[in-house]
Amino acid sequence: MKLLKGDNVMMLSGKDRGKKAKILAVIPESGKVILEGLNMIKRHTKPRQQGQSGQIISKERAVSAASVAIICKACGKVTRVGYSMEGDKKTRICKKCKSTVQ
Repeated sequence: MKLLKGDNVMMLSGKDRGKKAKILAVIPESGKVILEGLNMIKRHTKPRQQGQSGQIISKERAVSAASVAIICKACGKVTRVGYSMEGDKKTRICKKCKSTVQ
């Protein structure tokens, strides 16, 4: 998976199409990412202790990594990610402007 925690991305599909967000978590086993403030769901929780009230919590739900695209910091455009070898180090590069993405 070419996306990392902390990357700025744009949603390409769904109800939040066109919105920009930061990646909070990456789940490579299922190919999903969790985005800050996007794809929100309501979670109903039961009271756990006596005297406590139940509540409805809004939280982020995971989206497919295929439905987001990374935003390059250098050119500011939505792009794909490639790799280049610099010595022994593998770095991510922007496919549009060829600058390092990090």
